Amino acid sequence: MLNIAKLLETILSKDRIKARLIDVVAFASDAGFYYLRPKAVVQPVSDDEIISLFKFSHQYQIPITFRAAGTSLSGQSVSDGILVDLSQHWNFVRVENNGETVRVHPGVIGAVVNSELRKYGRKIGPDPASINSAMMGGIISNNASGMCCGVSKNAYHTIKNVKFILPNGKVYFTECKEDYTRFKSECPEIYYEIEALRNQILANPHLHQLIRHKYKTKNTVGYAVNAFIDYVDPLDILAHVLVGAEGTLGFIAEAVLNTVPDYPVKSTALLYFRDIYAACQAIVPLTESGAEAVELMDRASLRSIELMKGVPAIIKTLPETAAALLVEYQGNTVAELKLKSDNFLAVAPLLTLLETPVFTNDATEQAFLWKVRKGMFPSVGSVRASGTTVILEDIAVPVARLGDAILDLQELFIKHKYENAIIFGHAKDGNIHFVVTQAFDTDSEIKRYDYFLREVVSLVIEKYQGALKAEHGTGRNMAPFVETEWGGEIYQIMKALKQVIDPQNLLNPGVIINNDKSAHLSALKDLPKVEEEVDKCMECGFCEYKCPSRNVTLTPRRRIVVRRELLKLKRKNDLIPYKELLQQYQYDGLDTCAVDGLCATACPVDINTGSLVKRLRRENHSAFANGLALRIAKNFKPITTVVKTGLFAAVAVNKLFGQNAMLNLTKRVKKVIPAVPLWSNQIKPTANFSTYLTKDSSTTTPAVVYYPTCISRVMGGDVAGRKNIIDTFISISNKAGIGFIIPKEIQNTCCGQIFSSKGFSLAYQYTVNDTVSKLWEWSNQGALPIVIDITSCTLTLQDCGHALTPENKRKFENIKIIDSVDYVMDYLLPKVNIIKKKDKIVLHPVCSLQKMGLENKFINIAKQLAHEVNVPLKAGCCGMAGDRGFLFPELTASATKPEAEEVKQQCYDGYYSSGKTCEIALSEAVGKNYESIVYLLDECS
Repeated sequence: MLNIAKLLETILSKDRIKARLIDVVAFASDAGFYYLRPKAVVQPVSDDEIISLFKFSHQYQIPITFRAAGTSLSGQSVSDGILVDLSQHWNFVRVENNGETVRVHPGVIGAVVNSELRKYGRKIGPDPASINSAMMGGIISNNASGMCCGVSKNAYHTIKNVKFILPNGKVYFTECKEDYTRFKSECPEIYYEIEALRNQILANPHLHQLIRHKYKTKNTVGYAVNAFIDYVDPLDILAHVLVGAEGTLGFIAEAVLNTVPDYPVKSTALLYFRDIYAACQAIVPLTESGAEAVELMDRASLRSIELMKGVPAIIKTLPETAAALLVEYQGNTVAELKLKSDNFLAVAPLLTLLETPVFTNDATEQAFLWKVRKGMFPSVGSVRASGTTVILEDIAVPVARLGDAILDLQELFIKHKYENAIIFGHAKDGNIHFVVTQAFDTDSEIKRYDYFLREVVSLVIEKYQGALKAEHGTGRNMAPFVETEWGGEIYQIMKALKQVIDPQNLLNPGVIINNDKSAHLSALKDLPKVEEEVDKCMECGFCEYKCPSRNVTLTPRRRIVVRRELLKLKRKNDLIPYKELLQQYQYDGLDTCAVDGLCATACPVDINTGSLVKRLRRENHSAFANGLALRIAKNFKPITTVVKTGLFAAVAVNKLFGQNAMLNLTKRVKKVIPAVPLWSNQIKPTANFSTYLTKDSSTTTPAVVYYPTCISRVMGGDVAGRKNIIDTFISISNKAGIGFIIPKEIQNTCCGQIFSSKGFSLAYQYTVNDTVSKLWEWSNQGALPIVIDITSCTLTLQDCGHALTPENKRKFENIKIIDSVDYVMDYLLPKVNIIKKKDKIVLHPVCSLQKMGLENKFINIAKQLAHEVNVPLKAGCCGMAGDRGFLFPELTASATKPEAEEVKQQCYDGYYSSGKTCEIALSEAVGKNYESIVYLLDECS
């Protein structure tokens, strides 16, 4: 039996070959409903390595599949061969021609590209719902479209130049003129076959007319045969056929896209109708009035999101037959937008609306409405019965017949007993998505799906002359029906193209071209019930870009995938792989999870995988460990005293033996004892904290209680040799004339985060109950706000209600706990005199700011204190998670790398955040001193 991982080491470095059990299990799933376990996952970094992988594939007859974000829905990014992961090393993006074009590599996220283009008032044409997660490789290879782009702005129509590598190892770039002649001389068989296929189409008016007709609406079934009549030269034809080829013909290494306007002013509303047919009748008049987007949602899809926080209350009261359209008008100016709004007012009386429309121009409200729409598919998946799989199909019919098609489709739902099926989609383009859920655990269930799908195929093709796939790609689930849609002659053209380019059928086999007419029933994914925290997950992958461990171990999706596999192995009593996987999960799944919870902010159904990890950590603790943690919690002051003494000793060692002495020492010790934390030269202990408790903190009547966190009390010193964080807080409070008190008994208290994140529930419960009871007294029974100087500690205390006794919960509900960011903005800035501003600063908004909704307030503070404020596009969780970065420094190094690389490209007058350990992580990564934003106010006032 071949040792594939060992063989791959001849062409790739060992650290970029992932072949452990946990690796192949984690990558076996994508967002679709098929499951194939790869033999190995590889992460190439160059064109040369891609060429070597093609050679390897041919030499050992092992299939190869390329994957970017893995948000594909039709089974095109799973493989039982070699899976090539492009998500880490292919994230290049460069805006060119003043924003008119953009150059990308396949691993850059679509939303990141749009962020780079925003300053030019431009964006890429495709706008799929998954754009915050989907990467350009998948967007191009699936010919993505989306909400507003219709047919004219999809990937195919906005692509300008493509650099690609064929399975034979040849590389071509359509922006290089010499490559046209080189392609003809180096690949004559492919060149002349493409030329012959083009001539075959042009010589047959029926084929020519059929192709033109089929692409008037969205269509991603099969290969983009419109390239044969849109272009002349075989290289241009092949380059455009690769768009939408789902990685079955070659590897797209680089692309240049023409961009489209990103209109600066928008007006958005949800329109409610008595039934879906009435909503469909409104599509044409709304489109003709100038609506840029018209998104359809049936009552069942609305029901799936009606409990989401912030959703309009009316949705809960809609009648059972109701439907909604999300409508958006866009323009370059307010005047232009008003003209379109007037057009809407002219057609509004013709619409059978349930409620008077309320349009919003507020960007935050608009973003929320789009979040609801974009998250509809995963949200629907979340309300499915446990143990069932989510199936999403994606069809298009002529807009004028959309209402009739939907009614017919609903009849099929009833006939095949899909009681919770839902419909939503891009109504303006006649493109709808429908979702059904079912188990695949019995032959009868599989047959039910087969009968249903075949009737859908017949309905769409024969009755409505539509497209079986409008934008999600053919994949595996529609591969058996490509010939049904296109007819025998065009299907043979597609097969001929695949045969001449990939004669050994090793490049993503089974996708698009598949001779197995039951391929849609093979390798179906099982989503067993595992645990309450994650059963709602349908593995869409929307969370992954937020995860700090995504490039070092697992992402939230992969953590859940592995948990499900562990359950399957346990149920089958397959103990050897179960134990192996469980052992590997300790480090990959538990130790390196930052439990920051940012995954929940990107998840359409708010799954916080950190909560799962905390519980698993909790269950892993022995009675002795829990007892020890509780003892530490009850004796917190002496423990912190010991820790601080150790820190002073470490600083002394550095003074005696050189500034890196402790770093080098802990590195060596850590190799032997991994549990030893790594020293950071960014640590400086707080001297003489007790002095703050033996004198009056202010001569003014106290207005707040200042609660210096244990981190500030122990290691709140400034490495630049300036005032520590506590002195700085006192300084800015005095400047503003704000009185405060620092509680005298504070040293034996903590917010509890250190125990919560590690899963020591008893210690956490003791700590927060003790702290809250003391806060109640210190705040004069809730009369004074509590100000906390580290944002993560603020969030921990604000969210501790679930762990409190009934008595402390009553107290807690009457205590106002605010962050230093609130304090600076709401209490200090209105009262201090700003005497100077920094020229240019950079911010790192910590995770807790994002979760508390304080990020904008944090940025607004900075804008009042600096002429130019930059928040890096790649700012994210630093992975520090309190002490996790000291214990697993590889996590923090990986998490901060993208942001640090971006920050290092410019020079700044200051680097600011709102959490000490996060500041340590960013300081290490960037090589500059990050500090609390309270320092910025102190310097400028």
